[in-house]
Amino acid sequence: MSTAYTNNSEPTVELSGLLAAIRDRRATVGIIGLGYVGLPLALTAVKAGFTVLGFDINETHVAQLNRRESYIGHIPSGQVAEAVEQGRLEATADFDRLGEPDAILICVPTPLTKHREPDLSYVEASARMIARRLRKGQLIVLESTTYPGTTEEVLKPILEATGLKCGTDFFLAFSPEREDPGNPDFSTSTIPKVIGGDGSDALALADALYSQLVVTTVPVSSAATAEAVKLTENIFRAVNIALVNELKVVYAAMGIDVWEVIDAAKTKPFGFMPFYPGPGLGGHCIPIDPFYLTWKAREFDITTRFIELAGEINTRMPYYVVDRLAEAVDRTGKAFSGSRILIVGIAYKKNVGDMRESPSLKLIELIEARGARTEYFDPYVPVIPMTREHAGLAGRRSVELNAATLADYDAVLVATDHDNVDYRLIAESGTLIVDTRNALLRAGLHGSHIVKA
Repeated sequence: MSTAYTNNSEPTVELSGLLAAIRDRRATVGIIGLGYVGLPLALTAVKAGFTVLGFDINETHVAQLNRRESYIGHIPSGQVAEAVEQGRLEATADFDRLGEPDAILICVPTPLTKHREPDLSYVEASARMIARRLRKGQLIVLESTTYPGTTEEVLKPILEATGLKCGTDFFLAFSPEREDPGNPDFSTSTIPKVIGGDGSDALALADALYSQLVVTTVPVSSAATAEAVKLTENIFRAVNIALVNELKVVYAAMGIDVWEVIDAAKTKPFGFMPFYPGPGLGGHCIPIDPFYLTWKAREFDITTRFIELAGEINTRMPYYVVDRLAEAVDRTGKAFSGSRILIVGIAYKKNVGDMRESPSLKLIELIEARGARTEYFDPYVPVIPMTREHAGLAGRRSVELNAATLADYDAVLVATDHDNVDYRLIAESGTLIVDTRNALLRAGLHGSHIVKA
């Protein structure tokens, strides 16, 4: 393990006591936010031998966890049950208990406002709740993705308003989450963890904790650097996805299949990394994180034109897909207005039920705004949950996928390429299929009624 920190001063009682408790795994770990990041982290900490106290405002989720049940599809209830039965995992909605943990890890959402500005309300609320019970000898770590400077400029003042001093009485660090829900190849414990501290003591403590949870840690010089690392990772992905989305539009106009181009290009053993187009960006990271940096950059009179252009391209993809869908329906002799469209896949990515920022929700609204009717099928999302931006779609239910129902639709739009969807049934029973993920060709299915978008 590398160490980017040095400290030649005499350790305080708070530092030495907390460091010993972490190394001996006597420390209690508190986790605020038990969602797609917080719950896997809690189970990882339990597996490493720590006792975990999880905090969440969703009392239904708290009750489910304490009943040994998981509410996240790719996390088996058996893992939750084992942790609870060992007496090492407890969930609570009582934030007055924040004085109990020795280390508190903040895993709350950091969305954008309607004006594409950072919404740190969940982070700030968490900091204020911690401050009410903050005691000497606690380590506070922010994991939520945010702009460089948040840990020291936002969290630290709230916590120090208690009269306790950061770096002496309590310790503050940032370690960005790197979860990829549903990825069978990587879990919380097998992904390297970047760590930045507000001072060398905080870095040492955070490194001591995470080095027992994950395969390796990557200490960096500051919390702001760690915050920048996370943004850089997701901006890299957003920009490259925008590039292939733009290439898709250009090559389609030329009669060239962008997926064939990418598959051929990736045979080059150096200098090329494949990214794939889609109907738009989804998830909590890639559609949002780049705008955290563009917002912060304005403070320094810097315009992030490249990042903003990528955002514009990706944001336009649902509109492009709906245009292609309407054109394909019109060519069959059926007016798009009044047609029936089945959307296959409502989650933002394959093989999970995660609906955060799913482009499928935007697709539904755009299609229906043009007079068509939509229904959806998704084996992971039986009911569309309430979302901030698409509240009017909450409560809609997935239909059954069979030959009879498929024949009743004027078009099937493949928006998410779940592995457990019967694409052969879709190809054989659907009259028109518009595929945004190249799912049917990858399944070896061809036909003049299959259109790519």
